Amino acid sequence: MLFALLVLAQETAKTDSGAPQGNFSNFLFPILMITFLFYFLMVRPATRENKQRQALINSLKKNDDVVIMGGIIGTVVSIKDKKDEVVVKVDDNSNIRLRVTRSSIVRILKAEEEEAAKDAKPSES
Repeated sequence: MLFALLVLAQETAKTDSGAPQGNFSNFLFPILMITFLFYFLMVRPATRENKQRQALINSLKKNDDVVIMGGIIGTVVSIKDKKDEVVVKVDDNSNIRLRVTRSSIVRILKAEEEEAAKDAKPSES
C-alpha cells in the first residue's frame, strides 16, 4: 500500500516532459495520511492498553485471585511495594508460594467477575 501511494505521488508530480516538478505538497499529502493512519491504528490503542494495564497493576491488593503470565492461577498473599514483588499462593494444601513481579500479572479474576456481574445486572429506571 505504501509503495502504491509513493508511485502515485511520483506520477502526479511529473510534467509532460517527464521531469519531476518541484511541488512538495503532492508528496506531503500521502505521507501525512500514512502518519495519521499509523497513529490512530497503532499508537493510540497501544497507549490506551498500557494505561489500562498500569491501572490493573496499581489496583492489585491482598486476597485477589490473579492469573500470572505463564497461566498459573493463585491468590495474592502480600505485596512488596519497594521491590515491585508480589507473593502469590498457588496451592492451599501444600502452601506453595511464588514470588513474581507485578508486571507478570495478566489478569485479576475477582475484578473481572464483579464487572461481569455489573454488566449482567439490569439497570433500574
